[in-house]
Amino acid sequence: MTTTTAAPDRAATRAEHGSFGDLLRAEWTKFRSVRGWVIGMVVAGLVTVLVGLLSGVGSHTSCNGAPCHFLYPVGPGGEAVTDSFYFAHRPLAGNGSITARVTSLTGLLPTTSNGRVHAGPQSGMHPGLEPWSKAGLIIKASTRQGSAYAAMMVTGGHGVRMQYDYTQDVAGLPGAVTAASPRWLRLTRTGDTVTGYDSADGRHWTLVGTATLPGLSSTVQAGLFATSPAYNMTTAQGLLGMSGTGGPTLATGVLDHVSLLGGQPAGAWSGTLIGGGPNAATPVQGGGYHRAGGTFTVTGSGDIAPDTPGGAGPGQTLDHTLVGAFAGLIAVVVVGTMFITAEYRRGLIRTTFAATLVAAVVAVPLSSRLLRGNGNYLYPVTTLAEVRLVAGTAAMLAVAAVLALAIGALVRRSAIAVTVVIVAIVLPYLISVTNLLPAGADQWLMRLAPAAAFSIQQTIPNYPQAGNVCSVAGGCYPLAPWAGFAVLCAWAAAALGLAVFLVRRRDA
Repeated sequence: MTTTTAAPDRAATRAEHGSFGDLLRAEWTKFRSVRGWVIGMVVAGLVTVLVGLLSGVGSHTSCNGAPCHFLYPVGPGGEAVTDSFYFAHRPLAGNGSITARVTSLTGLLPTTSNGRVHAGPQSGMHPGLEPWSKAGLIIKASTRQGSAYAAMMVTGGHGVRMQYDYTQDVAGLPGAVTAASPRWLRLTRTGDTVTGYDSADGRHWTLVGTATLPGLSSTVQAGLFATSPAYNMTTAQGLLGMSGTGGPTLATGVLDHVSLLGGQPAGAWSGTLIGGGPNAATPVQGGGYHRAGGTFTVTGSGDIAPDTPGGAGPGQTLDHTLVGAFAGLIAVVVVGTMFITAEYRRGLIRTTFAATLVAAVVAVPLSSRLLRGNGNYLYPVTTLAEVRLVAGTAAMLAVAAVLALAIGALVRRSAIAVTVVIVAIVLPYLISVTNLLPAGADQWLMRLAPAAAFSIQQTIPNYPQAGNVCSVAGGCYPLAPWAGFAVLCAWAAAALGLAVFLVRRRDA
């Protein structure tokens, strides 16, 4: 008896382990062989681009009908910052230290009524402090906005803090400052290093933090400061942003036992309003300082912090350019459910990712140009954040297609599957962006629902010291970008695993 052994299918082997050209031809064949697939991906890409462009065309920023010419400071790390405060200062040459006792921090807030903030001399102000009102000591490279600094301060609601270079924040002694419970503060400079200390009695000092400020010049400005961020009332404005009113606040700090040690060029104390004037993007009420013997009273307005959406400045985030991805999501969900059998055999997720990636690459620069052309300020972002925004959006849509595929396999009804996936992803986002739930509840919803993946589009980190409320309408999410994306992946993996199990049982 002769046994015949079948030769391996060389064509199949080549297809499986072929060259890049073979793979490219295979993917093109798969793409063009299913017309609905082609149409769906084209629609998803076009919607992503066109909605983003329409958003850019319809978004205008003007000041009394004319283009705005605000100054937008940039910090040492390239991030957008707000740098407005009143500064009583003297030069400090070389190494040295500054010490003071803070005995009081008071403030003024604008009046509010009918959901609006009324600010200005004619509307009056009432006593009160913003939680991030600040007064204390600061060593700053210069009086230029955005220059490097390190500060020790008391705050309206967060105790003693050491903050430096706008994004860094370290907690010190808790509690409010009063005449009966003062706070002693100290900053010590050694080269490029500034160290912060606090004390309850001026004798026993505790290290709070250490800041390294690369390239700090030999002569810096050291002194006392006060500032207070604007009070804002914000409401959602559809799916594309927020609207609201705000007004400046004031903070007044009283400091005594002021001691400045080190190289001090000749000259008296100087007072400078940092960031004031008609070109300031941050609302500033004014300020000044008064010295009576050894006691300084410093009043200021503004903030020293990262500038974030919904904060001091009127800027928009880069993810605004990809608002069309929200509509494109619906298209890929429909494709994922309608072509479930094609997905198993042809790898729709790769094509979905490629198509939406191209759309995102096109939409971001075009929409950015339109937004800037209409007078909008776009917050600067790092190259890494921009790449994550573009590639992450494409990955989010691709994983959403897989989730749709799995739900389609589970329910075996395209209309039901599409509805389920849209409700699971789109509805939580809409609820959060329109503030339908109480504060906090919508944050938990965006942590647990598949819609958490939209956090992959966040380009400005959540800075607690910025003070503004984190809201989805402002491009701020409760989870970190990749953590939110992982939530969608977990939902897709669970649904796909259940679908495989049920399909094998039902179709075995």
